[in-house]
Amino acid sequence: MRLEFVTVDVFTRHRFGGNPLAVVLNAAGLSTAQMQSIAGEFNLSETTFVLPPKDPEHTAEVRIFTPRAELPFAGHPNVGTAFALAKRGGIFGQPIGDRLVFEEKAGLVPLDVLKDGAAILGARLTAPQPLSRGDEVAVDIVAAACSIAIDDIETRHHAPSVASCGTAFIFVELKTRRALAAAQPRAEIFSRNLPVGGATGIHLYLPDRADGVDIRARMFAPLHGVPEDPATGSANVALVSLLASLRPETDLSLRLQIAQGVEMGRPSLLDAAAEKRGGQVIAATIGGHCAAVMTGIIDI
Repeated sequence: MRLEFVTVDVFTRHRFGGNPLAVVLNAAGLSTAQMQSIAGEFNLSETTFVLPPKDPEHTAEVRIFTPRAELPFAGHPNVGTAFALAKRGGIFGQPIGDRLVFEEKAGLVPLDVLKDGAAILGARLTAPQPLSRGDEVAVDIVAAACSIAIDDIETRHHAPSVASCGTAFIFVELKTRRALAAAQPRAEIFSRNLPVGGATGIHLYLPDRADGVDIRARMFAPLHGVPEDPATGSANVALVSLLASLRPETDLSLRLQIAQGVEMGRPSLLDAAAEKRGGQVIAATIGGHCAAVMTGIIDI
């Protein structure tokens, strides 16, 4: 069995920035164990496996694996996979248009291809689930897990807590860029105290408009084999939903430019948006540019 794969850098305009992704284009026939082994071999934050859709009205079934576990939904894998399929022009004998729908564990994920004329630039997804809020997490546990001081954590707007739009994370607002830059994951604290509420990892963020963005963020998920992620679409689409939910306006369109991966030397830029109507967040999207990097074959 010969598997075709491509790699894509996601949430960047340039190769060797953003969040790298491997996409296995013809994964039908692979077992879950084989997919997990291949994802471990790539050793990227995620690898996607593209299978024929269960419903022919959809584009594909997509399964997403970190080096250690399968995820129900993730952002950069969806954006990168949509970009890769759009560049390819078709999959399973069907042409790829400007709108795709992926079948995933968390539900259906609609995506729009971003273009400049005929040039394919990237993609934008709509979260498969509405915002859900989970447990609060003790400030001292979060501080210890991320090697920061308790006083570095901002709690005026919300306590550290779990939220999800398909994949759960612990969201923690910080007070300063210094604290964000100094943070480092401590795997032994994660192992002892986390996950809480099924959270994949801890997403630290800081409102900071100094560099032409709205938010700076970092995400740690050492229990999933991802000490730090350069760009986490599933976390940031939940973050924009969370921030919209906390705003006092009943009706609101919130759009944020989020920088992530800067401290890793993999700068990423994510375009996040949420629509709030009647006091409820009704939709959230995340998108950005991508850059094609490699193509290859795996013989199984």
